[in-house]
Amino acid sequence: MKFNLTLSLAILLTLSCTLAIASYADELNSLSPLPHPVSNNAVTQITVDNKHYLLSFSGISANKTYLDVHNNTYIYDVKENAWSQGKSVPIKIPVNGLTGRLASIATAIGDTAYIFGGYTVAKDHSEVSVPDVYAYKLMSNSYQALAPMPVPVDDSVALTYQNRYIYLVSGWHNDGNVNLVQIYDIKTNIWQQASPFPGKAVFGHAGAIIDNTMVVCDGVRIDVHKNKRRTYAAEPKCYLGKIDTSSVNKIDWRELAHPTGNARYRMAALGNKKSKSFIFIGGSETPYNYNGIGYDKNPAKPDNKAWIYNSITNQWHISQTETSTMDHRGLLLLDDQLLTIGGMGNNQRVLNTINHYHLK
Repeated sequence: MKFNLTLSLAILLTLSCTLAIASYADELNSLSPLPHPVSNNAVTQITVDNKHYLLSFSGISANKTYLDVHNNTYIYDVKENAWSQGKSVPIKIPVNGLTGRLASIATAIGDTAYIFGGYTVAKDHSEVSVPDVYAYKLMSNSYQALAPMPVPVDDSVALTYQNRYIYLVSGWHNDGNVNLVQIYDIKTNIWQQASPFPGKAVFGHAGAIIDNTMVVCDGVRIDVHKNKRRTYAAEPKCYLGKIDTSSVNKIDWRELAHPTGNARYRMAALGNKKSKSFIFIGGSETPYNYNGIGYDKNPAKPDNKAWIYNSITNQWHISQTETSTMDHRGLLLLDDQLLTIGGMGNNQRVLNTINHYHLK
């Protein structure tokens, strides 16, 4: 009986979350579009004086060439339903004169956004991972340089814990993936290393955290061969990590059953404390370069699936949305509505919309 009651509670929580999401769909159809289309942008949200803001940092614009990689900052005022452009994301040492970045990652604690890394793209397609870390203060429209990443990563996952620690899980460093979990302490401005990521090192994965529990899924691994160059392959794996509450650098990693067996690349993910659910949306089953064309030369297609892992029942639920998107760096939650900013839609079109997802 105890199991049945727990299961019923979990189902009710999931259903109530779904119904709440549906109730906001019509209201959010009129959200103002971005000043310019943008994809592979770092996104987060902050609240200042009870006013809500959505933030987008860096990324790539509509034409998707190396010339379209930028460091623009876009700010959405929810109450005013209006976008403005903030100061561009700085770079301490421009790489070959390049200031724009792709695959940065952002998160927020309190009224401050934190932006990590990213990579530059040169005319010859060479890519360099940037070590820079910045705190962005919206009210003063100002950036503060923080201690750089010990190992610069891009296409990583940033997860916050205890409103103090930010975990960067795996990711790409210059010419290969790393299995590191790097922790940044916003109070001391000091980095430390946590228990390493247990699976194959990946980039373009997605993850979320609720309290001290994180779930990380998929991404792209590197396969090395005897008689040809290395190749990139989707990695259909999920892992659950529990942070030791007495030692922030210790993580008990466990493999988690995968919801479908088919990996997705650059999904958007969020941990919903209300429903105790980890939500993964969008992405593509085809790993691709920054222009949306797969490493196998086939165009990548966006997905409209939603994976929901309920931490009460330890079960996955597969849903669908009316919106198919990919190339995301994070999932946002506003008035119970799941949102992404920009990204790519069908035919690798770079979007200028705030995309909302109605789970069916």
